[in-house]
Amino acid sequence: MARSVEDLALAYDAMQGFDPDDPACVNRTAQPVAPLLRRGAAGLRIAVAGGYFKPRGQEALQAIERVAVALGVDRDIDIPQAERARSAAFLITASEGASLHLDRLRSRSRDYDPAVRDRLIAGAMAPASLVIKAHKFRRWYREEVLKLFADVDAILAPATPCAAPLIGQQTFMLGDQELPLRANLGIYTQPISFIGLPVVAVPIPLSPLPIAVQIVAAPWREDIALRLAYTLEADGIAAAPRPTIDSDL
Repeated sequence: MARSVEDLALAYDAMQGFDPDDPACVNRTAQPVAPLLRRGAAGLRIAVAGGYFKPRGQEALQAIERVAVALGVDRDIDIPQAERARSAAFLITASEGASLHLDRLRSRSRDYDPAVRDRLIAGAMAPASLVIKAHKFRRWYREEVLKLFADVDAILAPATPCAAPLIGQQTFMLGDQELPLRANLGIYTQPISFIGLPVVAVPIPLSPLPIAVQIVAAPWREDIALRLAYTLEADGIAAAPRPTIDSDL
């Protein structure tokens, strides 16, 4: 068995601890997770995110079903206003990214990939009133999502709407819609990362390319997400095989 999840847990443990020079760091006692990995999924309440997170692509649906069956999950849970959360997350990320890069955009715009440059410029032009509303919504949304963890310990959701894209690929199909790739790969991750929840994305090998499933846990419960990821890896459900090389190339 590959040791990727165990290595990830060890790296997480090494990074734990309070840093007095980091104003955003919480002064909290370190709680090592590596010794807990082999506890597995026993006793954990797990649900599959429904509604907005219900996969419309066959690859994502297949990956979620494979993980749910392996973990014995037979219940769904709705994350409220997830579509709105994705929009708010996109707006905040775009505006904050633009603010970070604005001086360089003015003086060295040709250093940027054209698509990235245009996205940052668009973020710089976002109305401040909308950004403020997005931040207000984030506070409400976070409290609503945290309430879900009174009934579950972990939530499963697709990480991307499609399998790993090919180099140079510009669009993908989501159901019967053709969508731009860059702007939409994060449709399932943004509503989660938006509020800082711990997540482990486990690769599920499909043919010919893999896709990932998110294991989402409550704040400070990285141990639960990593335990489930370790269980899936140990059972051969989650794996990241080396890509094959086309002999004709």
